[in-house]
Amino acid sequence: MTTIAVLGNGRVGGNLAAALTRAGRDVAVADRVPGAAADAAQSARIVINATPGAGSLDRLTALREELRDKILVDVSNATTDGPDGLPADLIYPGSSLAEQLQEALPETSVVKTLNTMLFPVMTSPATLAQAPTVFLSGEDPQAKQTVRELLTDLGWQKEWITDLGGIRTARATEAAILFVPHVIRSTGFTPFAVSIAR
Repeated sequence: MTTIAVLGNGRVGGNLAAALTRAGRDVAVADRVPGAAADAAQSARIVINATPGAGSLDRLTALREELRDKILVDVSNATTDGPDGLPADLIYPGSSLAEQLQEALPETSVVKTLNTMLFPVMTSPATLAQAPTVFLSGEDPQAKQTVRELLTDLGWQKEWITDLGGIRTARATEAAILFVPHVIRSTGFTPFAVSIAR
């Protein structure tokens, strides 16, 4: 059984870890104890980055050896916070956190996904009134196939999954975070996702 390490035990990481465990996956969650992230990443084949995006690059670059030859599933968005605590501006305009991670970790297969929705939708996509879309960005086709299987475990139907191409396409999905604060201020924290209507 593939071991999955979830880095970050907040709402996003906790939600993903619980759902993947329910799906029968072997999941380890790294808490904030010093060395826990390194231990979890070392023992896993797949590592999910659910840490706050503003600090993700530094945190994960420090785990370069532990992440070597692993799949890094990046679900975070790197933004500054506005006065109300909601996302404000992109930290990597003209780029993306995923691209920065792939450049810093060349021996790790980075796959960007699940970053265009409020966190409850990540593990309960069928609860929305309309079919949502989840996107994949990454350079390694085999890594993206593995992530597709994880998404299926989380309740995503195959027709809801759109592969955008290489890691550079993550800058488009990460920019979608700029919608989020405006939608929340308009309608509250009701779960929603970006969806491509066809």
